[in-house]
Amino acid sequence: MLGQSETRLGAGLDAPVRIPATRFEHLPLGTLSLDPRIGIGPDEAAMIALYSNPALRAIRDRRGLAIAQVVQAGILPNVAVSYSRDYVTGGNTTGTTTAYNLSAGWEFSALIPFLPKQTAARKNLAAVDLDIAWQEWQIAENARVAVYRVVALDAQSGQAREANRGLQESADAMRKAVEAHEKTVLDLAAVEASSQDSRATMLSLEQDFEHQRLGLNKMLGIEPRTNVRLRAGLTLPMHLDLPDERDLLSNIESRRVDLLGLRKGYESQDATVRAAILAQFPRMSAGFVRAKDNTNVQSSGFSVAIDVPIFDRNQGAIATERATRQRLLDEYNQRVFEARADIAMAIADIRSLDRQVAAAQEALPVLERLVDSAQKAREQGNADVLSYYIARNSLLQKRIQLIKLQEQLLEAHTALEIASGRFLPSNAAMNLR
Repeated sequence: MLGQSETRLGAGLDAPVRIPATRFEHLPLGTLSLDPRIGIGPDEAAMIALYSNPALRAIRDRRGLAIAQVVQAGILPNVAVSYSRDYVTGGNTTGTTTAYNLSAGWEFSALIPFLPKQTAARKNLAAVDLDIAWQEWQIAENARVAVYRVVALDAQSGQAREANRGLQESADAMRKAVEAHEKTVLDLAAVEASSQDSRATMLSLEQDFEHQRLGLNKMLGIEPRTNVRLRAGLTLPMHLDLPDERDLLSNIESRRVDLLGLRKGYESQDATVRAAILAQFPRMSAGFVRAKDNTNVQSSGFSVAIDVPIFDRNQGAIATERATRQRLLDEYNQRVFEARADIAMAIADIRSLDRQVAAAQEALPVLERLVDSAQKAREQGNADVLSYYIARNSLLQKRIQLIKLQEQLLEAHTALEIASGRFLPSNAAMNLR
């Protein structure tokens, strides 16, 4: 979490923003320079999100409440002091004087659940810290995914724009050929239909790109009107190497911070249950009493007060805290089970997507040769115009499909990182050309 004195990204995107690297884990000492003029990549986006995402700021505020609970748990009840005076106002007042009563008492039974309450508060603070770390991890990963999607949609839009431009040029040329009676109206209709379909695809992809660009700004905590520049030369991977599945599954309970946080939460609740059990002991307080009556007789003594637990033995609070502890245990076991299932699912997705990407790559040269053959046949009058543009549209769709598969491959890899709670270096597959 950065101090308020640091430059806020988005306030002035024309100048470099420098964030102390000591604010982040696994970084060398020094300064991480984020220059918007050069552009950012997935890792830089993750750092910016950790720095300026508004949701994280609100999440981190929870720590202040947990610290306050630790402070409150360490506070003992105050000493109760009472004082009263009794004035003589009438009757036989001979030899009388003003009476008073002074007492000071303290509820020492508060010491009984004192240590378990402190333990519960400290464990809860640790659970909150781990939960904040888990939220930060997810925000950072989502920022990377947002960059992947922007790059993928930009590439898809580029393919669609190039195809639409070529079809528009072909449509213009076809209109001139029809006017010169060199082509038929049917040929012109085929070209115009293909052009309209291509334009619709291009506009849809541009809409998706703009939506995702705004999503990236939101993730980074930057105003929507600001255009975030991505580093030039970022490419999507064609293949990702998988880590060993058994290695990812082993010790996942001690690696994923959300599971560690749930464990700390369970330990905190267990201490709360012990405190509730100890609180069933009756309230006891002892005090010192100093008094003088109106005949000037003075006395000193003590007082002891004990609640008799006939009806309320704190059984309701104990049952509530035990039920909460059981819920936390079941939630922990469920989260562990889901983590293992998510790892297996992400690995299966990556393997499947690797094969689909390879198949799409193999299909591209075939479709390219088909388009070349159709174009030559059309020029020689051996094929109609519609067949050529159908083949050309198939090539465009296959190229867009390949980019989508590459994007899904990175998203599956990110899902594997989140599920395993481990940063996988191969996730840096957004390589520079």
